Amino acid sequence: MPLPAEAVSTYIFAKDGNRPFLMRRVFSEDIALEMVVKTDAISFPDTAIGLNAVEDILVRRFSVEYENIYTFCLSQPSETDRARFQCHWLVGMSARVTGRPLRVGCGRYDWHFNDDGKVVRLVITIEVMKILSGAELDGVMRWLSSLPYPWCSPAQALMSFPALQDLSAVEAYLKQAQ
Repeated sequence: MPLPAEAVSTYIFAKDGNRPFLMRRVFSEDIALEMVVKTDAISFPDTAIGLNAVEDILVRRFSVEYENIYTFCLSQPSETDRARFQCHWLVGMSARVTGRPLRVGCGRYDWHFNDDGKVVRLVITIEVMKILSGAELDGVMRWLSSLPYPWCSPAQALMSFPALQDLSAVEAYLKQAQ
């Protein structure tokens, strides 16, 4: 039975690394995904039911569009989080075809686990997503790749946060998540 921390980190490795086979270690066959998108900077279907549909949305389609993906959970589950775990997240990625534009965003995960430790429901809320030109790619990727992966506190993310006006909403979100 996987622990919540193992399930969450395996999901991140699967999504960021384009490894859909790993999703089967994390999600139940009847997984219910809900996407709450509060920005026009990225789009996803509102819902998906079943492992194949979730793999398709979160790994296969995602990796067709994006590369250089870094996703961080901004807190880790405790022993009491075996049924449900909520955490803030931070993500950065570039467009696969051109490397531009670059996207950096943040939001919340709400994980629901069954008795076997598999995820039966996942709500992904995208609170902020910013689109930057490719000129910032090196600096933003240098920052993201220096953070502890996949678990990073908001304070750690803020220590070396890039001084970019376009990311002020992301910075504000991280400060609020501390």
